[in-house]
Amino acid sequence: MFLLANVIIMVAYTAIMVSIVVPVHRAGQMWSNKLATATAMIFFSCAVGHGFHAVMGYRTLATFPGHHPHPGGLGWSWGSAIWDACTAAVGVYYWSLRRGYGVLLQKGAIYVDPWGQMRLEQADARERAARDLAEAHQATLATIVEDSADAIIGLTPDGTINAWNGGAERIFGYTAAEVLARPATVLADEVGAGQQADMLTRMRAGEGSFSYEGRRIRKDGRPIEVAFTVTPVTDAGGTVIGVSVIGRDVSAAKEAAERQRAVQERSDQAKRMESLGNLAGGVAHDFNNILAIIANYTDFVIDETRDRPDVQADLAHVRTAVERATSLTRQLLTFTRGDAIQLRDVDLNAAIAEVHAVLERTIGEHITLIAVPAPTPLTVHADPGQIHQILLNLAINARDAMPDGGTIVLEANVATLDGDELNMQPPLPAGTYARLLVSDTGEGMTAETAARIFEPFFTTKPRGSGTGLGLATVYGIVAESNGSINVYSELGVGTTFRIYLPIAATSRSTAVVHRSGSPPRGDGRTVLVVEDEVALARIITRILTGGGYHVRTAGNGAEALRTFHEYGCDLLLTDVIMPEMTGPKLAALILRERPDLPVLYMSGYSNGLLGTTHVLDDGIAFIEKPFTGDDLLHKVFATMPHDICHG
Repeated sequence: MFLLANVIIMVAYTAIMVSIVVPVHRAGQMWSNKLATATAMIFFSCAVGHGFHAVMGYRTLATFPGHHPHPGGLGWSWGSAIWDACTAAVGVYYWSLRRGYGVLLQKGAIYVDPWGQMRLEQADARERAARDLAEAHQATLATIVEDSADAIIGLTPDGTINAWNGGAERIFGYTAAEVLARPATVLADEVGAGQQADMLTRMRAGEGSFSYEGRRIRKDGRPIEVAFTVTPVTDAGGTVIGVSVIGRDVSAAKEAAERQRAVQERSDQAKRMESLGNLAGGVAHDFNNILAIIANYTDFVIDETRDRPDVQADLAHVRTAVERATSLTRQLLTFTRGDAIQLRDVDLNAAIAEVHAVLERTIGEHITLIAVPAPTPLTVHADPGQIHQILLNLAINARDAMPDGGTIVLEANVATLDGDELNMQPPLPAGTYARLLVSDTGEGMTAETAARIFEPFFTTKPRGSGTGLGLATVYGIVAESNGSINVYSELGVGTTFRIYLPIAATSRSTAVVHRSGSPPRGDGRTVLVVEDEVALARIITRILTGGGYHVRTAGNGAEALRTFHEYGCDLLLTDVIMPEMTGPKLAALILRERPDLPVLYMSGYSNGLLGTTHVLDDGIAFIEKPFTGDDLLHKVFATMPHDICHG
């Protein structure tokens, strides 16, 4: 029975040892998996020990039949003790390994206790979670890089492209397959290639990250502005092994900034023009009063010296100087939009004929002047004087551009625009427009000069020969009339100005008035004249009195109210701008008491007081300073009702 028990235990330990050794051997861990090997050694030692017991017991039975084996002999006890010591040593080695390993993580582990198994699973879960997080983070980064709106490009130190994201494809138009392994100069013009070479030199020299902007070329050939941030890529030893480039398309931002700059410039210019307009208006008000005084006293002296030709000649020069000063003042007010214009239906054919008649006498024999009217009457709603001013200014500029002679053509016709025309200042919507053309065969202009000709005070004429207001005045008139102007010029060929104006409604009748003969008499009607300039008030009184009117004068609004209440009047003739009370305010107070009283305003600068803009409101009678005696008498007669009873 003793023998059988030891054999069974030996076989069991041997089986356990085999079950450990075989899979460890198959896993190739016989020498690396020390813990498994130590475990197998324990079971091997136990199997050998029980085998030794079985052999020794068999020998005892064979020698002493019927004798129960007992390990009491000297050989038995010492052999068993030595073997048990070896087994104990293996056990100590095994448990020292267990303590040192803590938990067995290697594949093919044979024995893990429940606590160790739990720790192993927790460690495995942590490793798996960390790996998943890293993979997710890497995938997120890859998605961000690929889908970034910015171009993210990798370069080798010599400038070869080795990385290319979707943003780069969208900005530059090349796919990754088209640019990888190609030099970055494929994206640049000559200047851009120089920038790239400088950037790579700085990177190789060890310079850190920096930013710059440059122009690059898309695959389709379109230039774009790109802002770059470049960063060196280094290895563990600090050697530059590549360059990371982030590029952002700033073309739209630059265009927006340029538009903002242009808007700001226009705003600044508008403010300057407003300040200049206020200054010009203030000067013009007083200056036109002075011109009116000079002009009318000159006319008085002309009338009284008919028998003195030498005096008449001198006075003619004075009158010419007054007319030049008046024209200059009107130009100032026109381009600053400070004057009061009176809109009428104007036939452009008639305007061309009138200007042609004026220029034909004065423009010079070396100039051929041609008028080409439209085939049928062509009417626009504008100020007749301003239409004349446009044609005269352009024609005189054309004459000055042809010192050796040439041809000027004044033409009117109809043009249809599609709304996409270039160089229209300001742009016009599609439609049909009346068109005035003034062409010359002069010297022409460069593109740089043509771009500046409408700037106030810009002139190519010698100092003292031009004010630089002529074309600025033309532009101001055209823009205020809801029109546009276009200029084409070629050096050595000539220049053509095209002015586009809205065509007037056909229901309107042309209202250009041509006066002839002496003005009608006033027949004793009473005019209340309100003028704060005493000298001009005297002139107006003299003119009206000589024209048959009875005149009462007032120097301000308060005095005018007292005079009206005391004496009444048949017509109120008042300056627009006066201290303390303006002409329109005075008229409003008087019209409350006498709604049917005709009112005639006079001014050289109305400052928008006679309308919501500088265009006169309908129904307002207005005469512009400086005026002649005949102009004043005609305007007073036209304003005053003809059925007034007077004595």
